[in-house]
Amino acid sequence: MRSLQAKIAVAYLSLALLIVGLSAVALIELGRIEDKVREGGKVAELFDATLEMRRFEKNHFLYGQTSDLEDHARYVVRARELLRRDAAVIDALAGSGAAARLESDLARYAEAMTEHARDPLNETLSADVRSRGNRIVTLGEQLALRERQSVDAALKAHRRNFLVLLLVVATILVATGFLLARRVTRPLQAMENHMEAIASGQLTRLTPDSHDREFVSLTNAFNHVLDELERRQHTLVRSEKLASLGTMLSGVAHELNNPLSNISSSAQILKEEADGAPAFRAQLVADIDAETLRARRIVRTLLDYSGDRTFQSSPVSLAELVEETLRFLKTKRPAGVEVKMEITPGLVVFGDRPRLQQVLLNLIVNAYDAMGSHGELRIAARPVKVGEKGDDFPAQNGRCRIGSQAVDITIADTGPGIPPEVLERIFDPFFTTKDIGHGSGLGLFIAFEIIEEHDGCLIAANRPEGGAVFRIRLPATPRETP
Repeated sequence: MRSLQAKIAVAYLSLALLIVGLSAVALIELGRIEDKVREGGKVAELFDATLEMRRFEKNHFLYGQTSDLEDHARYVVRARELLRRDAAVIDALAGSGAAARLESDLARYAEAMTEHARDPLNETLSADVRSRGNRIVTLGEQLALRERQSVDAALKAHRRNFLVLLLVVATILVATGFLLARRVTRPLQAMENHMEAIASGQLTRLTPDSHDREFVSLTNAFNHVLDELERRQHTLVRSEKLASLGTMLSGVAHELNNPLSNISSSAQILKEEADGAPAFRAQLVADIDAETLRARRIVRTLLDYSGDRTFQSSPVSLAELVEETLRFLKTKRPAGVEVKMEITPGLVVFGDRPRLQQVLLNLIVNAYDAMGSHGELRIAARPVKVGEKGDDFPAQNGRCRIGSQAVDITIADTGPGIPPEVLERIFDPFFTTKDIGHGSGLGLFIAFEIIEEHDGCLIAANRPEGGAVFRIRLPATPRETP
């Protein structure tokens, strides 16, 4: 398996080798320039010697002093020594044999000067000396000029090569940085997007966008945490359902007590009136049978609510479902809370009855808890056509699309309402405003999931007059089978 650390190490090692190579090239170039400067110094030394030679030549012509002639001879000897010493440099600048020709010119110039010294008044000899001296100085100037040009060319070449190498290094650095950033930031960006999805409640596993060992290990660790989170969430959802089931059991126990008491009373009377009128005995038996069916329905409701079952859509009488849920929560309702129902008679929704009952149970219990000892709970329902005039339901997803038939259910309380800063997070998993130990933060999340499972919509808001309101929109037609 490839390693990101190894790639980074190779990239930086390559850059280090490149920089070392470029530094070596720069040092070599500087050494060449240094050689050029040194050669220029030699040429300048020769040129200076020829100038001094000509200067003493002119002095001798003007004043005829023996000392000027001696100094002139000394600089001629110095120039010839420099020519022999630096012959290779001069040949490199002016071509092969240039040093030998210049030395020959110096020798003839020295001979001409010697002849002039014997006959100072001979103008022909004087002209010959000046001509040869001028030629030597001219050659010296040309050598110095070529050397300067050579140094300038070397400097320009070094500058050009340095800029090209610098551009190459910058390009490689940018390309390396881009590739490393892409190798690092793209998988990290993917992980960030997955984490945002998880924060919104979507537990989707992460697939690695990179085959580097570090990212594969990080992805595996992330997926392991995700699996553990999903397992614990399932555990918490089950515990939330068990908590709702406990609430349901409490209501069922009280609700079941009534038919059992009636059955017991009727059986006792039937036992005591063994010789009673047949019509009276038949009435008692009919009462026992009716109460038995009533108890059976209560137990069936409990079994449907508590069992793990697949989604089963069927027509559900909304008023009957709300009344039954309120009966089961009779013991949970504070004494000072009044419940009002405004449900259109005969209103039917299509859905899974136990799941819808769990939604109503969670919302009603939350309303009771929010209001405390006093308040009013209003449950209303009416048929609507989505998008018609007067429809102010904001959600338009699922079956809540324009033109479809739907049923709106409103559960409003007179409690303190929902703080505006948490209103958008009210349906997030594990989010709760209750004290620690008094809520898992999954009740509203489960309710939202169930309504979405029914292709419906669930929203929460605050009432202008105070309190919270939860609005449910369910389709008024059967759910399409996938």
